[in-house]
Amino acid sequence: MITDGLHDLPAGKVAMVVTHLEMTAPAPLRGAPLAEGITFLEVIPDLAWYRDIFERVGSEWLWTSRLLLQDKDLMAILGDPNVLLFTLSRDGRDEALLELDFRQEGECELAFFGLTSALIGTGAGGHLMDRAIEIAWSRPINRLHVHTCTIDSPQALAFYQRSGFSPYRRQIEIGDDPRLEGLLPEDAGPHYPLIR
Repeated sequence: MITDGLHDLPAGKVAMVVTHLEMTAPAPLRGAPLAEGITFLEVIPDLAWYRDIFERVGSEWLWTSRLLLQDKDLMAILGDPNVLLFTLSRDGRDEALLELDFRQEGECELAFFGLTSALIGTGAGGHLMDRAIEIAWSRPINRLHVHTCTIDSPQALAFYQRSGFSPYRRQIEIGDDPRLEGLLPEDAGPHYPLIR
C-alpha cells in the first residue's frame, strides 16, 4: 500500500508515473500533411534497423524495454504478423518509430510512437498519429490503447489526449537506471538527473 507523502528512492533507480490511455472509437483525424521530403513507410522487421531507430527515438526519454531483450526474443515480437512497424523517412534516413501491436484479440496497442529530433516541430507527429489511428481502426478492434510516463517527452500526454485518447489508469513504475546498467549512455535523458 502506498501512503501519502514523499518516499525515498534508492540511488541508481528511476521512478515514473505511468498514465494509460485508450480510444474506444476512431477519433477524428488531424489531417496533418507531411512536409516536403518526408515519406510514410511500412517497415519489414529487421533487428539492426529496429535497434537503431529505437535508440535514436527513445534514448532521450530513457526507453529501454526493447534493449533488454535478446535478439531472438525481440525478433519473435517484430516477426509476428500481428505487429506492424512504420516510419517517416527524410532524405533517405528513417526518423520515426510507429509500432502497432494487434496480438491481443479485439485490441491494438500503440506500443511505440516517437520521432527523432530531426522531425520534431515539423508537424510529422500529427501525420504519424493520423496514420496510426487509420491503420489501427482498419482492423476489427474495440480499443486502441497507449501508455506514457513522466520521464517521456513532456508533450506526450497532452498530444495523446488531443489525438482522441482518454486516460483511464495511472501507475508508479520503479526500475534500475538504464544509464548505470550500461544500456544507455550516461548523458541520455538529461531531463532526469542521474543519482548514483
